Amino acid sequence: MKAFVHEYGELKVKDVQDPVAGRGEVVVHLHVAGLNRRDVGLPNRRGRTEDTLVLGSDGAGVIASVGDGVTRVKVGDDVIINPSLRWEENSDAPPKEFDILGMPDHGTFAEKIVLSAAQVEKKPEHLTWEEAGVLALSALTGYRALFTKGQVKEGDTVFIPGAGSGVATYLIQFAKNIGAKVIVTSRNVEKQRQAKELGADIILDTASDWTKELVNETVDLVIDSVGQATFNRSLEVLKKGGRIVIFGATTDDTVDFNLRQFFYGQYQLFGSTMGSRQELIAMLEHIENFKTHPVVDQTFSLDEAAKAFEYLQEGKQFGKIAVRMN
Repeated sequence: MKAFVHEYGELKVKDVQDPVAGRGEVVVHLHVAGLNRRDVGLPNRRGRTEDTLVLGSDGAGVIASVGDGVTRVKVGDDVIINPSLRWEENSDAPPKEFDILGMPDHGTFAEKIVLSAAQVEKKPEHLTWEEAGVLALSALTGYRALFTKGQVKEGDTVFIPGAGSGVATYLIQFAKNIGAKVIVTSRNVEKQRQAKELGADIILDTASDWTKELVNETVDLVIDSVGQATFNRSLEVLKKGGRIVIFGATTDDTVDFNLRQFFYGQYQLFGSTMGSRQELIAMLEHIENFKTHPVVDQTFSLDEAAKAFEYLQEGKQFGKIAVRMN
């Protein structure tokens, strides 16, 4: 079968051995995989390692075969891949054995994948293959940040710096689904327009004075993945006692902030990453109940996977990037 792999410091499409389902495992014939920033960063972490690794965390397809003892799914079922490995029940933090699909395990940028039967869930019927293939990692990350950590509720105002990321597009839709008000930022005029169409109530230019622009707004919750470039600016617009949830740091991991100002303001700071299978199931129920559709910016073929990586690195996308296997 064909797969997009990293080996000897290079990214390439090559033929690899077809997977075989062992006891408790399934083989999924993948239709679409989803590209995430994690995938783009893994080659640098691996360096010139000679071992071949199939990249990719997100995907959707059809059960091609099942191993002994598998009863929860059958051949022919349409499924999505759960990229959150060995994290079953919702908890304050993931268990020690938690990992993300795509390293060290082989990932989804291949025509087939073998994994535990516990790592697949029924594909929502209203989603296309492209939508299903890009769903799980970003939507699960956003769901946990917004609901489990952020405790958002109807009538809250949510502030999201950076409107174009895959997670941000889910955050906007999830928050609007339950009756929250959404404020986003972007430096790109086209992304501002797209965020408005997706449901955002207020769109700010990244370079504007957020405090001045939001003087008449009460921000209950900030969800930030940018890091150093936005952390203090986000904190300035958050109400006293409000929550700020961090799930990424695309600018810089290290942030300086005024502790005295922070504790006098009684702010609440939460870290979040991915989510449990329990939260994934809740997220799938949410998107089925509200008939939510992932935003797919562009679809590439498996042979064009390297171009998809370059496109994501340029940061021009609004929403998710899909890689189609056939």
